[in-house]
Amino acid sequence: MEKKDVPQDSNATLDGARKVVYAVDEDGKYNAVATTGWAVEEVVTSMAVDHYTYLAQEALLRARRGESSPLEYHMFTRRLNVVTLAQATGKFQWLVKRHLKQPIDQLSPKTVRRYAEALGMELSDLSRLP
Repeated sequence: MEKKDVPQDSNATLDGARKVVYAVDEDGKYNAVATTGWAVEEVVTSMAVDHYTYLAQEALLRARRGESSPLEYHMFTRRLNVVTLAQATGKFQWLVKRHLKQPIDQLSPKTVRRYAEALGMELSDLSRLP
């Protein structure tokens, strides 16, 4: 994309902030260019946020019924999935999937601490639901 073609569509998901993208300048070199966003990006970002909100609500219902761990709910509220949570904790995906179905008090303190750190939460909040 050329520098003059960088969209400036005032993306609401950026909340007035600007971000940097790279575009080709007049000399044919890549340079950083500030943008206020792109309408298509706003739509896709909003759809992704809505999807994670839906997943979190479904996980909340499952956790309240005792079918899954509060960990699953907190994972989705932080806009993570099994793959990204596994990467953030250094655990295998199959193990994260298993932990999403177990009560948190059955996990080792070290494991709970890793999940809390990855989710940016206090240990005590990890087992709580809204």
